[in-house]
Amino acid sequence: MTTKESGNAAFISDVDVHLFSEGTHYRIYEKLGAHQLERDGVKGTHFAVWAPNAARVSVVGDFNEWNADKNPMVLNHSSGIWSAFIPALGHGTLYKYFIDGANGHVQKTDPVGFASEMRPRTASIVWDLDTYKWNDAKWLEARDKKNSLGKPVSIYELHLGSWMRVPEEENRWLTYREMADKLIPYVLEMNFTHVELMPVSEHPLDASWGYQTTGYFAVTSRFGPPEDFMYLVDKLHQAGIGVLVDWVPAHFPRDGHALGLFDGTHLYEHADPRLGEHREWGTYVFNYGRYEVANFLLSNAMFWFDKYHIDGLRVDAVASMLYLDYARENGEWVANQYGGRENIEAINFLRQLNEKVYAEYPSVMMVAEESTAWPQVTRPTYVGGLGFGLKWDMGWMNDTLQFMSLDSVHRKFHHDKLTFRSMYSFSENFIMPLSHDEVVHGKYSLLSKMPGDAWQKFANLRLLFGYQYSSPGKKLMFMGGEIGQWIEWSEERSVDWHLLEYPTHAGVKQWVSDLNHLYKTEPALYEYDCNPGGFEWIDCQDNEQSIVCFLRKGKHLDDFILVLCNFTPVPRWNYRVGVPQGGYWKEMLNSDAEVYGGSGIGNHGGVHSDSHWHHGRQDSLSVVVPPLSIVMFKVQKPE
Repeated sequence: MTTKESGNAAFISDVDVHLFSEGTHYRIYEKLGAHQLERDGVKGTHFAVWAPNAARVSVVGDFNEWNADKNPMVLNHSSGIWSAFIPALGHGTLYKYFIDGANGHVQKTDPVGFASEMRPRTASIVWDLDTYKWNDAKWLEARDKKNSLGKPVSIYELHLGSWMRVPEEENRWLTYREMADKLIPYVLEMNFTHVELMPVSEHPLDASWGYQTTGYFAVTSRFGPPEDFMYLVDKLHQAGIGVLVDWVPAHFPRDGHALGLFDGTHLYEHADPRLGEHREWGTYVFNYGRYEVANFLLSNAMFWFDKYHIDGLRVDAVASMLYLDYARENGEWVANQYGGRENIEAINFLRQLNEKVYAEYPSVMMVAEESTAWPQVTRPTYVGGLGFGLKWDMGWMNDTLQFMSLDSVHRKFHHDKLTFRSMYSFSENFIMPLSHDEVVHGKYSLLSKMPGDAWQKFANLRLLFGYQYSSPGKKLMFMGGEIGQWIEWSEERSVDWHLLEYPTHAGVKQWVSDLNHLYKTEPALYEYDCNPGGFEWIDCQDNEQSIVCFLRKGKHLDDFILVLCNFTPVPRWNYRVGVPQGGYWKEMLNSDAEVYGGSGIGNHGGVHSDSHWHHGRQDSLSVVVPPLSIVMFKVQKPE
């Protein structure tokens, strides 16, 4: 879209400068960067970049043979913003900023550039983001019904570069448009409600998976231009699938063309390495206390909702932002003004971020990957919380995977790894993740983590997924887990889709699909995911048999699902369990069913209760709990 501007008007106004300087220009991306406009009848592109400590800044590119003398920029001294209007330049123009700073001459990618060259090239590209015609109005209007805490949220996490490749064409990636054609039918088949895309912002190193961001406003060129990513989001929405994107405001890489030492000084990062560096990651840390830097990130968050219609941000590495001593030894960090280790500036930034996003987009999801016990991550800022909507339950993931990796004979000694979560399960609004971090770097795949022979491994995996889906909290599963992938994930290859030729792997896939369907259709499994009224232990102390049984409850008093999990390979015959209501209890799901690759032990469709007092209840069931299995029952209402 080309904006008309008179010669007497400034593209960047005094109000823009004021708001940017105080950190409240939440759409600064509309002013900084490259914008096509018409000035006094002349079409061209307006460039603007914040570089307050530079001695000289120029726009360079193919159009001027990368000559820094041809298109100098003018400094607004009050803001540190350099700007220039260059006639005749438009969509598709390659450019960088030539900056004469304290450390000499450098060429930098535009921090607010909307598109970038394919790596290893690093130039920004002038791009019009307003040409795509969206068709997701219906989704956006109904979004609040999809993302609320009382609705089912089952997320399929994936890496665009390795979900599926084209082996016939040198194992290339799918494009954004090809991804839409392949991914959407699969997600619908699997009954997931949302997808979560690992970072799609521009990044130079494939092996970083996108977490070393160099272009915060540019979708990666690996899979196509910006409008093709819009197409992917649009098509997902039209199919009724929500889209979350990983976002990385915690750190950024040292690449020479990126944000580090941008104008020859530590502009975006702290000058003190005790504050400004993450040595274990080899990255810089944003200076959240600098208003313009915080504004850059706040504007970037709004940008993804404004321009790409996404439904949520998963904020990466929040713990590293909250603690000044994160991954640092004594002497390697600086205390705050009160002598503590809390990063007050980062805390204020996160609160401002969530307040602003939810003020304008109340139906989206702001998700924290926060790995500590920081209090009130998902509580409102007005009561002292950070203001996120949801938080990854890393404790559940670690404890449960440790428990499931144990040989079954040892599990009774570690029963508390299953039950401890109930002590905190409603302290935050949790997502229960089985994420990419647990199936890489020598940690093995989920299936390979499971103990026992091949049959037991598959049974354990189905049990793990069943336990995840029946427990309170929203759900997340990383690609490949749903088919029982044997080898751990690598960004260099596709999911091993050929495994679905084998009944055991196809059975796991069917199990996950059926779990998602039950989760979406039974309110007792999702309405109170984040409310203590939705869960009740029946027996959490049967460690000798490694069995837990509990109720999931919906808003209606007579809406509940009975869940029994057997974490041993020994079938439990005539297992007595108290129930809140007499009648016929239908077996809703059984992970040991033959269709899933199980042994076929079950309850012949259901069980009638009897008046046998047990577990403090006057009615009870005598059921079969198959080996290494989960079974779910629901009482049938009289006709």
